[in-house]
Amino acid sequence: MGKRSTSMRLAITKSLRPGARLGKNIYNDRGHILLCKGLRLTQKMINRLVSLNIPYVYIQDSRTDDIIPKPPVSGKLRREAINMIETTFLDMKNKMNLHGSFTIEHANVKLTQIVRNIMGELKRNKELMTLLADVYTYDDYIFTHSFNVTLYTLAIGVELNINDKNLEILGLGAILHDVGKMLVPLEVLRKPGKLTEKEFEQIQKHADYGFHLIKNVHTVSLLVANCAYQHHERLDGSGYPRGIKGDEIHYFGKIIAVADVFDAVTSNRVYRKAMLPHQGLEVLYAGVGKKFDNTIIEAFRRAVAIYPNGLSVELNDGRKGVVSSQNEGIGDRPMIRILEEDGEQIKEPYEVDLNKNLHLLIMKCLDIQEPA
Repeated sequence: MGKRSTSMRLAITKSLRPGARLGKNIYNDRGHILLCKGLRLTQKMINRLVSLNIPYVYIQDSRTDDIIPKPPVSGKLRREAINMIETTFLDMKNKMNLHGSFTIEHANVKLTQIVRNIMGELKRNKELMTLLADVYTYDDYIFTHSFNVTLYTLAIGVELNINDKNLEILGLGAILHDVGKMLVPLEVLRKPGKLTEKEFEQIQKHADYGFHLIKNVHTVSLLVANCAYQHHERLDGSGYPRGIKGDEIHYFGKIIAVADVFDAVTSNRVYRKAMLPHQGLEVLYAGVGKKFDNTIIEAFRRAVAIYPNGLSVELNDGRKGVVSSQNEGIGDRPMIRILEEDGEQIKEPYEVDLNKNLHLLIMKCLDIQEPA
């Protein structure tokens, strides 16, 4: 009889109890393992994970089998990308003025190659994207955020059939969309409480800063600069820095706006806990037509796993289970492995395809508290 593969379920870190076993390694941004798969967690370890702003981890669970989340790109490419973003941003910050443009010019070739590599891996990987597949800590949110936004942006671009040349421009715009934050005081960027009006004005200036830094780089398309300039603009004119609206906003700016907001609300921040992907999508849908372009959000929904593999859910008929796999191009109608009926665990779990059972809906996502 073959060896049973390791099973996993996604658990909210704050809901973990001592005794749960990690289902996947936890890494830092350098790719070094902080905690190993199979480790039995203590309360001290759980507290440490919470303090590191890790919202979810995978735990082993004997009631599920073969549920293996797959990251959208390799760990090697992820590390290379974030390291290059960090090196570029910090080098520019050390210039401490708007004459740091030559730093971006120097990094342009390497950043563009990273965008090409990400495009290649995304196109080869036909599975829906989930950034919850691997768990990483991070030293600085901006670098990780810039990478995540690039992944989401390119996934949307591929879904919209944007050609490779324009995808490169779009991807570079996503990588550099927040480069202007390097000129915003650190104490304002990391402030845990509510920003004052003056501090918020300082934050808003990052779009202007980014635009002026990038537009002075002659080897980079002006569209890349406009991505930095416009990613906080909104269709109804309620955005910043210029309050432009509708068709005044470039399509690439509209795409990055969607990716930027989704990653922001689904990441743990000092002032707000992370939402699950389906909750992040609800935030986007709430702004359809007013803040965000509906076509872009629909492309995003098709490209991203709204309910990632391993997530515990409850259906509208009361049955409970775990997301076991995805239906390609339908991010919100996955396969569910049913584990519980009528309030009782069942002996033989079975699969339900939400795409073939349209009367079934995921009503809520469940915390996993019990140890394996």
